[in-house]
Amino acid sequence: MKVKYLGALLLTATLTFFGCDDNTGTLGMGMLPGSDGISAHTTTFDVTTSSVLADSVFAKTSTGYVGRFTDPIFGYYEASFLTELNCIDNFKFPEKYDFDKKTGILVGDTVSGVRLVVYYSTWFGDSLNPCRMSAYELQTKLDRNRYTNIDPSDYYRPEGKSPILLNRKAYTAYDTSVTDEERNATDSNGNKTYYPSVTFELDKEKYGNQWIRDSKENPKWFENSNAFIDKVFKGVYIKSDYGDGTVLYVDRVDLQMKYHYYVIDTTTNIPYKRKQNGFENEDSTAYRWRTEFASTKEVIQANKFFNSDKIKELAEQPEHTYIKSPAGIFTEAVLPYESINKELAGDTLNAVKLTFTNYNEDSKYEFSMSAPKYVLLIRKMDFKSFFEENKLPDNITSFTVEHNSVATNQYTFSNIARLVSTCIKEKGAAKKKAQEEAGATWNEEKEKAWEKDWSTVYLIPVAITYDTSSSGQKTMTNIQNDLQPGYAKLKGGPAKKGEEVITPLKLEVTYTTFNK
Repeated sequence: MKVKYLGALLLTATLTFFGCDDNTGTLGMGMLPGSDGISAHTTTFDVTTSSVLADSVFAKTSTGYVGRFTDPIFGYYEASFLTELNCIDNFKFPEKYDFDKKTGILVGDTVSGVRLVVYYSTWFGDSLNPCRMSAYELQTKLDRNRYTNIDPSDYYRPEGKSPILLNRKAYTAYDTSVTDEERNATDSNGNKTYYPSVTFELDKEKYGNQWIRDSKENPKWFENSNAFIDKVFKGVYIKSDYGDGTVLYVDRVDLQMKYHYYVIDTTTNIPYKRKQNGFENEDSTAYRWRTEFASTKEVIQANKFFNSDKIKELAEQPEHTYIKSPAGIFTEAVLPYESINKELAGDTLNAVKLTFTNYNEDSKYEFSMSAPKYVLLIRKMDFKSFFEENKLPDNITSFTVEHNSVATNQYTFSNIARLVSTCIKEKGAAKKKAQEEAGATWNEEKEKAWEKDWSTVYLIPVAITYDTSSSGQKTMTNIQNDLQPGYAKLKGGPAKKGEEVITPLKLEVTYTTFNK
């Protein structure tokens, strides 16, 4: 009786300590006799890692990236973006004032100016680096392609057409022409009124007065965004064509029009009369800029990232691996599911720990990149659908961790036992399905490739959005590929001495054995 009681206590303690567990076989602990003894053990399995070029990533974001930055390790990368402009439903331009009907507001049926304003709040790199930005009109409607290898030339100069340059503008991220008083000014609610921007003056006849005429002749063209984009203005392509060292994070693109309008007495609906000497009894007028069309979440926006060939060389280095954002390098790891299943069949997995350790690298470069804050561990087979379907980590086949930059300089996944057990249990059915889909084309080579893919996980830099409750509880609401510059050099790599990997990672497995 004492032995049985001791065994029960030990079983309870084990479950309490390890929490969630998974069995590598078909039977769980509840099926075993209470008199069986149990013991907990820890072992390790080798994990081979390697660097993988990302080529492109899914980027469903309202942030646009523009600029060029050269890193002494990774070489340069360029960022640009394309975006449509939203048109509100049943849009109408302000009307010319009618003195008889006392309707309208404009002095005339024209605009006094048109401009495209690129607003940004933050940037990466040198804030005083001289740059130049170009804006082009899109000539082909954007596809709903969210991948960062999109070819802008397909849209702003398709089929050999000459590009339509809207304008160019020199700038620095930190505008030194703005006074401190203007930069720090706030409205009555305490909100800042200054918003960093790059402004392009546009042809007011083509992008203003002609549109006003179009709206009267073809009002359906301005009925909604789809009609406006199809018939009037397909969007803009924003790129940097000079400067190296700064990347802007663009929040919004506005197309604004400047109107000459009467200052109306809202009681009488007639213009106020001026009182200045020499202008007595003249109708009071003023000028005002107004945003008419803007990039929003309701329309398509696509980012283009281009990395130099230098990252290919780094990805091929076998002594270590990298993660690099944006759209640069992932680290892949081949997990030893077969070995675990063979050695621990029938045992209970209590915890499976996988750690990626950064090399300590001190850079003297003023604007060097830092290690990504968050990473996602996900099965290779789920990588594409995870981002396209806007999923969140389920802690079964996808996990996130935050970089421990203070204590360990590591990304530590403390328990991926459910990933291991799930992949072991589901492998047979998944392989059968793959064989059926391949049919007669299934061969030894395809089987070998499938086996590797099934066992492979990606380590990917990501950006995570949280909502915080009034009690301070954080809830993850969104996860995307990290599109800001960052990298980490990780220990491991595929380098071999003979047939043995020199520096494999260690998968630490804690399991429970039942002793009969």
